[in-house]
Amino acid sequence: MVRELQVLMLEDEPADAEFAERALRKAGIVFASLRVDSRAAFIAALDEFCPDVILADYKLPAFDGLTALGIAREKAPRIPFIFVSGAMGEEFAIETLHQGAADYVLKGHLSKLVPAVNRALLDAEEHRRREEAETALKESEERFRNMAESAQDGIAIIDADGLVTYWNAAAERMFGYRQDELLGRNMHDLIVPQRFRDAYRKGWPDFRAGGQGAVIGTTFEVVGLKKEGCEFPVELSISAAPIKGQWHAIGIIRDISERKRGELALRRSNRFLRTLSRCNETLVHADDERELLQSMCRVVVEVGEFALAWVGFTEDGGMIRSVAQVGRCAGDFVSALPIDGQDAKLAAQPTIRAVHTGEIQVMQDIAAADCPAWRDRALGCGYGSAIALPLRAGGAVIGALNIYAAETGGFGAEEVGLLSELAGDLGFGIAMLRVRAAREEDAHKLEQALEDTIQAIATTIEARDPYTAGHQKRVAQLAAAIARDMGLPENRITGVLRGAEIHDIGKIYIPSEILSRPGRLSAAEFSLIKIHPQVGYDIVKEIDFPWPVAAMILQHHERLDGSGYPNGLRGGEQIILEAKILAVADVVDAMVSHRPYRAALGLDAALEEIERNRGRLYDEAVVDICLRLFRAKGFAFV
Repeated sequence: MVRELQVLMLEDEPADAEFAERALRKAGIVFASLRVDSRAAFIAALDEFCPDVILADYKLPAFDGLTALGIAREKAPRIPFIFVSGAMGEEFAIETLHQGAADYVLKGHLSKLVPAVNRALLDAEEHRRREEAETALKESEERFRNMAESAQDGIAIIDADGLVTYWNAAAERMFGYRQDELLGRNMHDLIVPQRFRDAYRKGWPDFRAGGQGAVIGTTFEVVGLKKEGCEFPVELSISAAPIKGQWHAIGIIRDISERKRGELALRRSNRFLRTLSRCNETLVHADDERELLQSMCRVVVEVGEFALAWVGFTEDGGMIRSVAQVGRCAGDFVSALPIDGQDAKLAAQPTIRAVHTGEIQVMQDIAAADCPAWRDRALGCGYGSAIALPLRAGGAVIGALNIYAAETGGFGAEEVGLLSELAGDLGFGIAMLRVRAAREEDAHKLEQALEDTIQAIATTIEARDPYTAGHQKRVAQLAAAIARDMGLPENRITGVLRGAEIHDIGKIYIPSEILSRPGRLSAAEFSLIKIHPQVGYDIVKEIDFPWPVAAMILQHHERLDGSGYPNGLRGGEQIILEAKILAVADVVDAMVSHRPYRAALGLDAALEEIERNRGRLYDEAVVDICLRLFRAKGFAFV
């Protein structure tokens, strides 16, 4: 059974952790993960969770990756530590490696996470084995010989005269010479092709004198000569060591024939991997579904070097319509779309098969396809092979990703696996964008409903007090303008606007004859007026607004010197900024507008009032901006 890998994630964003887990899971890694986002939880996890590898963001709200790295180096130095970050400068990345990190991966390039994890685990394992081997070598020369004989790579030791003193079993199998055939003989004369022998002998005097040479301590590729006379490629690593007072060369030889035969396949695989990586990067940054699909097709063609890529979605009635296409003859080839998925004559077309069966369809030679109309159009565009990959979102097949190559046989087993992963990622991205779009639409509807409710409340208030009709609307206009000129975020400006629109909601509890009475109010009547901020607060305090609306209503008549009401708050710290903005806007409109007990005082008087009491009753910054809006920017109530 495969041992379950223990993965400790230092990450404060659950979605980012989920993306990382998904990348590991897609690679077939069996693992258990634990996500933590604090110092205490991280330290506890090192002791209790016993991770095999640590994946850490470099910056968290109350913790940071470098500190976590230091803790891990101290408590568990053998556990590989990999940074997985959204943005990391080159200097910082190098510094993390200097401090002991095994690697770093950008969140926009999660296709590199699995290789980084495998490499880090492999490095850790190799480090452990190397320490064990070194200990074993120190204990006994015999143990070294046993290990050398069991090695898969050939090992040869040559003395200062170029004569073989050791030749292991792997070297015997590789070159065909038994150890007794080579011991005491010049190795260069036997396993090096004739054309290279002079170059080998040229550097030997320097090696004999001081164990030096251009190839000592290096690994390079050369050509070896088997006993039967055939040549083959090898990778040779040479080091020097003094044995019994003389320099000896130790060579480790690896047959790389299979690797050389696989280089063409590797280059091809790398092309697919680059495509997958760029597509994943596109997926991470996508905000719009149509833009995502078009960008993915473009990456497949430009990075993957394919002839055509197009995405088709299923519609009611079985039709398949192209929603994105890029590549050679893209317009002409998809001009016959939408495809009738119910047409029996087209049933052999890869796209239709992929949609109907939910399985990948590969056509390695389009010329042999049993679908004449599609085959002839494809051949006419210069396509040699094709693949159709079903796209799933929400558990259902919604369409297909179609890729065409110019050559025949363009999609091997490994490439099909990589493209299947790409189709899975694309389907996941489509589903996420649709969920996000639905949430944004719901949020917009909720915000519109909230705005309509606030407007209804404002209308109700003004209906009871005809002399202040429009007051709340004008105060909201001025307050929002002040907030915007102060540079507040747009959401906070919206909060100022919504709070100002109902700031006098508490007046609904005050008799209308008091609100509309001409002449001055008695002390008792004014005391009743002064409770409207508290009443308004009590009305809305249980409503879950996304802004501090209740506090704005409660504090809009408070003043910096403590002379305001209802709570006589003093100083700028006790009064929220939104209420300070609302206070200035409220005073200005109240003085500019007509009241039952007095005529309008005019804009100049209103501005003189806030300017005269700047810093005493009203916030200095808010007053300055209000004055600038009217005097320099020509603000006017609508």
